[in-house]
Amino acid sequence: MDFSEIAKRLTGYKAWANEITFSAIKSLPEGEAIKERKTRFRNMVHTLNHAYVIDCIFKAHLEKEIHPYTARNTETHPPLEDLWQAVKTVDQWYVDYAHSISEQEWLDIVNFQFVDGGEGAMSRSEIILHVVNHGTYHRGFVSDMMYQVPAVPPANDLTVYLRDVIYSSQLNNSVAHRPNKAS
Repeated sequence: MDFSEIAKRLTGYKAWANEITFSAIKSLPEGEAIKERKTRFRNMVHTLNHAYVIDCIFKAHLEKEIHPYTARNTETHPPLEDLWQAVKTVDQWYVDYAHSISEQEWLDIVNFQFVDGGEGAMSRSEIILHVVNHGTYHRGFVSDMMYQVPAVPPANDLTVYLRDVIYSSQLNNSVAHRPNKAS
């Protein structure tokens, strides 16, 4: 499998994982998503806002545009529903981007400045790997905060996405054709 196909899967995974995570957070009791907790980004929504800001920063790098951010998060976060709408938009951008880049273009080096002013350079493929991995990392923090509610977070791992979304029809067929051990 070439990187173009991997990027399509990874960006699809990112959008799917964000969708089930936001859905779970929206189902929590009133105030739990913004309740102050002992974590770097104070609460669930602000943590997800950080992931969104990073997605936007690297989207700008891929587009060779200047972004408006001077830090890796904003001072305050938008309401949960507003953030979800913004995340859906940037997730769709990444999915569309992954479908529009040729195999050779994934190797292009993108030069940029980090928000602290340092110089950076990554290939387009490394940027995709970074934003997907970064989102997974911070959804893990959100899952931990959900357990503190207490609530059970959704299983939003790549393996679950592959099982439930990508390979579900193949798995259903193999289960249907599996011999019964009792016979």
